[in-house]
Amino acid sequence: MIQPVWNFEQEPYPESPDETAINLRAYFDRMPDEKMREYSPGWDDDHVVAWDDNFREDGNLMLVCSERDVDVKEYRRVMEECIRYRDRVRATVAG
Repeated sequence: MIQPVWNFEQEPYPESPDETAINLRAYFDRMPDEKMREYSPGWDDDHVVAWDDNFREDGNLMLVCSERDVDVKEYRRVMEECIRYRDRVRATVAG
């Protein structure tokens, strides 16, 4: 398996992380930068779900080996943290 150049998974967490929080960050580490840069906070939740294309019919992200479900609200919050992380480190890891 090719490891991602990003390491958001290891960045400090605002709260004590559980297995799901760690897995969600790892999920974003593997998302291509080009795709993540398409994201817009102005999109409605349905647009985000369709854009990611990995949400289940019940509205939660399909994330394996997780203790709890990740809804679109949590997904967006963590993705926006990841975007800030990538903006901060992009020149050092992608250059």
